[in-house]
Amino acid sequence: MSGERRKIGLWLDPRTKLFLILICVLASMFAPSLAYQFALVVLIAILGTFFGKWKYVIKAVCFYAVICVLTVWIMAEMTGTLRTMFIAFLGLFHKVYACGMLAGIVLSTTKVNEFLSAMNRVHAPKKLVIPLAVMLRYIPTIQEDWRYIKDAMRMRDVSPSLGGFLSHPGMTVECIYVPLMMTASKAADELSIASVTRGIENPNPRTCLVQIKCGIADWMIMTVAVAFLVFELCVRGGVIG
Repeated sequence: MSGERRKIGLWLDPRTKLFLILICVLASMFAPSLAYQFALVVLIAILGTFFGKWKYVIKAVCFYAVICVLTVWIMAEMTGTLRTMFIAFLGLFHKVYACGMLAGIVLSTTKVNEFLSAMNRVHAPKKLVIPLAVMLRYIPTIQEDWRYIKDAMRMRDVSPSLGGFLSHPGMTVECIYVPLMMTASKAADELSIASVTRGIENPNPRTCLVQIKCGIADWMIMTVAVAFLVFELCVRGGVIG
């Protein structure tokens, strides 16, 4: 295992990460109650801590805890159409949040070369692999451009926040959406050209400095994920509890 792996903490096979996302979608879909949704978020937070993303998971869990408290309060205190509207929105939010949180961890801890090597192992079609590989590089590029946009906005005394939007909506939209859309379009073109130049469409087997294989950590984490999903299905079906 390379020194870079030891630096970032836990390392998982990209195929394991895709499997975890699939299990997370199913677990979120079949969660019997809000408590199981929160337990799923906590499990993802524990996984993110092993990856060294403890700041990210602390913010994510705290934010989700606030949303859970708000959901319980709305269910207990509100009535009528307003309650139905909020419950419908929050219900969708709870189903998506855990998957988005896990996807953020996966995107930030998966290198393009590792992903391509893993997909080559499973003989995934190029039409699927190439867009996903470009996406892995596209999101970090947009995040970097977003930091530059925020710095430029502060130089013009425009706050890139909700308060700034409410106080100066026209200027905020002009300073955010216009440059962000332009940089997003430019980044997509540049990444596509760079990927083709580096031989992403090469039909020959790819090589990678990192050994791509499922280790003990991969099998243990996949076992925990499947066990949690099975437990949820048992509770939902009335087998347990």
